[in-house]
Amino acid sequence: MSERKTEVMLGDKKRILIVEDHTLLRAGLRALLSQDADIEIVGEADNGRDAVRVIDKYLPDLVLTDISMPGMNGIEAIVDIKRRHPETRVLVLTIHKTEEYIHEALRAGANGYLLKDATHEELRVAIRSVLNGKIYLSPDISAKVINGYLGTDGAPHHASPWDSLTHREREVLKLVAEGRPNKFIADYFCLSVKTVEKHRSNLMKKLDLHNASKLTAYAIEKGLLAS
Repeated sequence: MSERKTEVMLGDKKRILIVEDHTLLRAGLRALLSQDADIEIVGEADNGRDAVRVIDKYLPDLVLTDISMPGMNGIEAIVDIKRRHPETRVLVLTIHKTEEYIHEALRAGANGYLLKDATHEELRVAIRSVLNGKIYLSPDISAKVINGYLGTDGAPHHASPWDSLTHREREVLKLVAEGRPNKFIADYFCLSVKTVEKHRSNLMKKLDLHNASKLTAYAIEKGLLAS
C-alpha cells in the first residue's frame, strides 16, 4: 500500500448517503465511491425531503448532497439533518461557486463545500477530511469565503438585500427570471401556488424591484442565469 493511500484511509468502513437529483450523476458517484473499500453507500435520494427520511433510517456518517433540488432543497435539508442528527457530517457537492451559496450552506451547518469539477482524488480527500472532523473547502472558493466575511479594508462585511433572501427565494427568483409561471414553480418545488406568490411578493419587497424585467436583470447580475 502506498504512503498516499495510507494517508487518506479511514480504517473503519464509513456509511455515506448520496443526495443528487440527476440520476446519471448519482449513479456515477455511487460507482466511484464504491471503489473504496472503507466506504459503504447506504442509500440515495433525489431531494432533501427523502434524504431526511433515509438518514433517520440508516444513520449515515456522512451525507454528500447537492444544493439545487426540487421539493426540499439542499440548504433546507442540511438544517433539518443537523437538527435531527448533529453528529452526521455533511459535504456539499455543487456547481454553485458564488459566495452567497457558500455562506448559506456553511451557516446551515455544512462541514464542507466541494465543486462538481473536482477530481476523484479531491473528492476522496474532502470526504475523509470532513469525516475526520475538519472543514473542507474547494481551493477555488476558499478566498470567496474570506472575502465574504471581510471587506477589502478588513472591516466586517455588511448585509445586502441579496443576503436577506432565503435560499428558496433565490431559487424562485431564478425561475421567475426564466419566465416560468407560478404554477410551474409551484409544481417544481412541490409548493402551493399561494406559497409561490408569497415568495414573489417577498422578493420584490426585499429587493425593491417591482416587475419581472427588473427581477430578470437582477438575476443576471447575480449570475443566476446567462445574459
